Amino acid sequence: MHFPRASGILLHPTSLPGPWGIGDLGSAAYQFVDFLTAAGQQLWQILPLGPTGYGDSPYQCFSAFAGNPLLVSFEPLINAGLLNYDEIAAAAQPYGAALNSNQIDYGAVMHFKLPLLRESFTRMRAGGAPQLAEQFAAFCSANAGWLDDYALFMALKAAHDGASWSNWEPELRTRKAAALRQASKDLAEPIVLQQYLQFLFFAQWTPLKAYANERGITIIGDAPIFVAYDSADVWANPKLFFLDAEGLPTVVAGVPPDYFSATGQLWGNPLYRWDRMADAGYAWWIARLRQTLSTVDILRLDHFRGFEAYWEVPASEATAINGRWVKGPGAALFSGLRDALGDLPIIAEDLGLITPEVDALRAAFDLPGMKVLQFAFGDNATNMYLPHNYEQSTVVYTGTHDNDTTIGWFHTAPQHERENVQRYLGRDGRDIAWDLIRLAQMSVADMAVFPLQDVLRLDGHARMNTPGRADSNWTWRYTADQLNDGLAFGLRVLTVTYGRFTEA
Repeated sequence: MHFPRASGILLHPTSLPGPWGIGDLGSAAYQFVDFLTAAGQQLWQILPLGPTGYGDSPYQCFSAFAGNPLLVSFEPLINAGLLNYDEIAAAAQPYGAALNSNQIDYGAVMHFKLPLLRESFTRMRAGGAPQLAEQFAAFCSANAGWLDDYALFMALKAAHDGASWSNWEPELRTRKAAALRQASKDLAEPIVLQQYLQFLFFAQWTPLKAYANERGITIIGDAPIFVAYDSADVWANPKLFFLDAEGLPTVVAGVPPDYFSATGQLWGNPLYRWDRMADAGYAWWIARLRQTLSTVDILRLDHFRGFEAYWEVPASEATAINGRWVKGPGAALFSGLRDALGDLPIIAEDLGLITPEVDALRAAFDLPGMKVLQFAFGDNATNMYLPHNYEQSTVVYTGTHDNDTTIGWFHTAPQHERENVQRYLGRDGRDIAWDLIRLAQMSVADMAVFPLQDVLRLDGHARMNTPGRADSNWTWRYTADQLNDGLAFGLRVLTVTYGRFTEA
């Protein structure tokens, strides 16, 4: 699927500014859309929107269908009379420094925010905001296919002090019907609370997306190929994964040693039983992408090469070194998806060790691939990431969420690599972030995307994620004063100059 020539910014909503410790779907998100519009940008790329678990990674969520309650804004709840500003401010006081930081303290945010959301739920159940109560009932009915399992899963996790489902009682772990009925009865109130939190998320995300679309902004979402083990997805569908009799993974996902890690990356996600997926007509995947594509316009499919062949690691291994390549579902999956969903507005994240078979799979379904400029300067003119080697059906990035910021990368790169950059650009690198933004903009790639950190010319302290590091990731936020008219004007000029935006 070919996309029109355009450019945009990579920014996850958690990185938005605001007073409550984490970005949310309130006024700052709308202001960011206004900045995109002023800057002539037509793309807003985000990371997965799901509820995050251990490590706070949006790539390890409790559900591939649900939204993250921590992104819910208090503003609509205040407007609906379910909360008031004074009680929010009072609840924030014990966490003052953590909430006012431009680095997210997820523990503080959860302890501060979730009790307030529970209070708003209690007030709605007591008769507050009756119009929301009607919308809530309709939401639960429309989304029961995934919401019921998710809400029960989260209620059970809470009842087990957050323990992984593999540590629950055997009858719950193996989803015995009688045990599930009893749990649904015993945990009726916590289950409805979880449904309410999902209602709030989608009730806020849907109008934000509409606001962006009305202003010509396309939302690019992100779907990890794999799901977290401790998730409603695996617990509710154990036969679709390689699990033993106790429900534990026998093999897990990862990648072999690469640019990011000498021992590879051991992700730990359970691997799919693609044979059983096929027997079911890929129904789970169809439902998953249908849900995700109802919340975004274009989908970046993470680790696309894993659909052709994936790195299988025995669950007992401590690193990803001792794995093996195993064939994935290939064209059969994408044919099934296309038959069910029509043309696939998908970007294939085809980074890493890419074989001719992976390229052929992407080409067979006319999916644009990705290029990252930070990967372009390590060797010679044949490097596939250099813009003169691009095909048009491509999305070019200065860097992704897994890369250092462009300034951080350039300042720590080997001398020969920095010299290659300077020679290729004909620039000395003093404004390297915008030098690469300009290079991305001028390329033939249909779409160009750059992290907001690069637009703001930030160094490595603003890095979003370091692959292989267990903590201190996903915490960066910008401050409201960092976006201004001058920045928008400069980006707009570049975008118009290289034909990615036409002045009205």
